[in-house]
Amino acid sequence: MKGKLAIFDCDGTLVDSQANICLAMEHAFEQAGMNPPSRHAIRRIVGLSLVEIMRVLLPDSDASLHAEMADRYRSSYLILRNNGLEHEPLYDGMAALLASMDESGWLLGVATGKSDRGLERCLDHHAIKSLFVTLQTADRHPSKPHPSMVYQALADAGVKAQQAVVIGDTVYDIHMGRAAGTRTIGVNWGYHPVEELREAGADAIAESMDELAALLGEFA
Repeated sequence: MKGKLAIFDCDGTLVDSQANICLAMEHAFEQAGMNPPSRHAIRRIVGLSLVEIMRVLLPDSDASLHAEMADRYRSSYLILRNNGLEHEPLYDGMAALLASMDESGWLLGVATGKSDRGLERCLDHHAIKSLFVTLQTADRHPSKPHPSMVYQALADAGVKAQQAVVIGDTVYDIHMGRAAGTRTIGVNWGYHPVEELREAGADAIAESMDELAALLGEFA
């Protein structure tokens, strides 16, 4: 039935983009003459907006360097894409799940730390953009876990928080959904450990795509 909204995170939830993110971040730091963070550290901050990411990775630096490094990351990512290195596969079973949800009446949205351009490119590549009624990105909102993206998604879909669920792989997603008053589902195929998602207050954890489908099927 119409009137239920599922808001998906993108990186680590819809698509596995860690390889590109790590490569672009390493390139950005190297171009700035700095040692790159570990890949573990990079994966930990996937989902935040770029400037916030740089604040976390460079806590002792000032705002001007954070902004500069965010720009360097954007440039590095563009270089990778232009060189044909971009590969952000949908997680196995995700396309079928989204299609099934759409057919059964779910409204679908995305809330992501990606840019508008990056998100649209990703969704167009996988031919799933038309499934979503609302797309919220870091271009127009504060970084997660601020609930701004969820508030706008709710407004776009015309539903109340009690009719919505946020689905993501990081504690930022769980905190964002809880702050907005929605239910939350953590997934175990992304970048933060399941234990942390539980500690953040996720209402449920999906250990597989089939389990996610089942959890959504119980949504009332």
